[in-house]
Amino acid sequence: MQPDRVDEIVGQWHRERPDLDVSGMEIIGRISRIERLLRQRLDTTFGRHGLESWEFDVLATLRRSGAPYRLTPGDLLDSMMITSGAMTNRIDRLQARSFVERTRHPDDGRQVLVALTAAGLDTIEAAVADHTDNELQIVGSLGSRQQAQLVDLLRTLHLALAAHDD
Repeated sequence: MQPDRVDEIVGQWHRERPDLDVSGMEIIGRISRIERLLRQRLDTTFGRHGLESWEFDVLATLRRSGAPYRLTPGDLLDSMMITSGAMTNRIDRLQARSFVERTRHPDDGRQVLVALTAAGLDTIEAAVADHTDNELQIVGSLGSRQQAQLVDLLRTLHLALAAHDD
């Protein structure tokens, strides 16, 4: 297998500090570098639809919630891991673009719902189709068994890290 930049960095540390175990760097360094490369490719795809990644996230969250594609701001907030002020700002900006609208909850008029508009639904339908194609291209260099192994490994790491955040 061809060495990458992380191999070079690890090799330098082995040379300079052979007393350190830098094996974690082989994983974390690659995850960090992959994240930057992924972000570029994802942002390019979102940009073709006139969206920023956060806009895609909000619209996709509403879309995957199922018809009638509406959630409370609190439900959106829970899925996005951002502050309530940031969520309000995002909703305002998406509403200004006519992608979402605020409506009153039919069962509790005190509660507000954020709903996809027709324009928002059309936009996310096209963007998510492109996004899933892009993701398949990104992981296409891995065989199906490798993809399944990577999914399991990443899930294990994710769950372990998330457990420490609780």
